[in-house]
Amino acid sequence: MHAAVTDVAYWRARVAAVGGRRATVDSADVADGGIVIRVTQTISADYLPSVVRKIRSGDLTVQRTETWGALDGTSASGTFAAIVAGSPIKMRGTHSLSGDDESCTSLSTGDAYVSVPLIGGKIEQIIAEHLGELLIIEQRFTEQWLAEH
Repeated sequence: MHAAVTDVAYWRARVAAVGGRRATVDSADVADGGIVIRVTQTISADYLPSVVRKIRSGDLTVQRTETWGALDGTSASGTFAAIVAGSPIKMRGTHSLSGDDESCTSLSTGDAYVSVPLIGGKIEQIIAEHLGELLIIEQRFTEQWLAEH
């Protein structure tokens, strides 16, 4: 799996397949067995809960950065961060991989932060749910990518 997440072709395919409309890979810096990837995704206002539309009208532009370090024996780690342009919404977290030639365990943990009085906590819960769903979709894509490559 580490070979996939540090491969620019994987990222281009993943963003094209599950990144949503107008999603782009903005940059990919590969060095020393790791990668720093920057992606922009757009979430249509039609898909946003009303509580989110109260603080931000229109589509949301999400700028994501993921880093993955080099494989260290049978494990690797990385980070992710995201901001929603023009809003008080931020996300960040960590990734880890461990395994062997037969199997791999991938773990992602993160937090969403919304600095809006009174309703920020509700929006954080909604974002956390959607982020969890997105991670599952991205994981399914990765499993398919690995099976095909």
